Amino acid sequence: MSKKKKVTIVFDIGKTNKKFFLFDKNYKEVVREYTELPLTTDEDGFPTEDLVALRNWIKKNFNAVLDDENYEVKAINFSTYGASFVHLDQKGNVLTPLYNYTKVMDEEILDLFYEKHGSRLKIARETASPQAGMLNSGLQLFWLKYKHPEVFGKIRYSLHLPQYLSYLFTGICVSEFTSIGCHTNLWDYDKADYHDWVYEEEIDALLPPIVPTSASINTSYRNKKIKIGVGIHDSSSALLPYILSKKEPFLLLSTGTWSISLNPFNDESLTDKDIQNNCLNYMRIDGKRVKASRFFMGNEYKIQVEKLCAHYGKEYGFHREVKFDQDLYLRLIKHQAVYFRFEGIVLKRKMISETDLDSFATFEEAYHQLMIELMDLQIHTITNAIGNSDIQNIYIDGGFTDNDVFMKLMSHHFQHYQVMSTHSPLGSALGASMVISNKKTDETFLQQHYQMKLLQPLILNV
Repeated sequence: MSKKKKVTIVFDIGKTNKKFFLFDKNYKEVVREYTELPLTTDEDGFPTEDLVALRNWIKKNFNAVLDDENYEVKAINFSTYGASFVHLDQKGNVLTPLYNYTKVMDEEILDLFYEKHGSRLKIARETASPQAGMLNSGLQLFWLKYKHPEVFGKIRYSLHLPQYLSYLFTGICVSEFTSIGCHTNLWDYDKADYHDWVYEEEIDALLPPIVPTSASINTSYRNKKIKIGVGIHDSSSALLPYILSKKEPFLLLSTGTWSISLNPFNDESLTDKDIQNNCLNYMRIDGKRVKASRFFMGNEYKIQVEKLCAHYGKEYGFHREVKFDQDLYLRLIKHQAVYFRFEGIVLKRKMISETDLDSFATFEEAYHQLMIELMDLQIHTITNAIGNSDIQNIYIDGGFTDNDVFMKLMSHHFQHYQVMSTHSPLGSALGASMVISNKKTDETFLQQHYQMKLLQPLILNV
């Protein structure tokens, strides 16, 4: 009989895709499966994650691997999206739906919060969390206390989603830094403790003890000894392989629906100006801050490209074939002006009443102008995230690494940095596997797992 392969299971839970991975001892992917689970609704009819369906899917996949003669499960961990709490009563029963962080919070509750605990700007600066209602998951607890006091009174523990998934296997309630620190309004970064408002509202009593993100709980499951991780927030998890593998300071530009510049080497407190520029902090597994600056680039890009396709009579998808045209670019930047009215981006820029496409003869010309205007904001957010830190290396991952115009403009504007594209379909799952392992990594790790490619500086023939 062939020897069983020792594996770590990782459940990587996104808002849309639920992913299930098996990794071997060298972090090589052995199995990967994706699924989408149907949503349910909360008491107001607002769509949200179906916790029962998620729990059943996780247990089904876990048991299938345990039953598989090819594998010996050594460990299991979880990476998930943030801003989501599961509230448990004394007996461990779930008390509420997993409220969707896009749900709109009642204005009167928000007004009460800021009246009691300080202005939006003060709270945002001290907790490094741009104010965004339900997306600041600590406010969900305040909302429950004053909107649904009968439910709030039954809560014994409120668990961040990654820690709830761990609890399903261990029965032990814990908190950890990466979930606490992701724009929750809970953590005062300068105090390195929960914010005063958490104690004033006696919400600290509902938050379980904090343990290191690298902590694990040894348990026996069906007579098999398995190490269970405590879970990790997905953005911090995606950053982890870079932190563990690279000694020199770097910035990670994660591109997709959001463009997020992540700088784990900037420990400055956020200023009022930072908050107004949509900066925030995430937290490393050791509790240190990560300065981040974000804007809704991918969302805006999709909106504007759809309009370009309609205007120029092109099928959606045509834009993916557009290559960088140096002559076109040089011609456009001679007449620097704003032609696009952005719809979903809140960063300060010149506002115009409507997009002007009549100034461009071709789709390609208008597309280059769109990328120039998005790049202006990208430069701004990267510069904010770098701050005063000594960054020499920029790594770019996510969907825009396949965008030739974007990558050429990045190599041009950041030619004094070493800019590298990275590609890994593993997302935050790899970090979740690494955080509960004792295996050391070195400089070659990213090259092996992330298909890293150095961008050549763009020399323009001006």
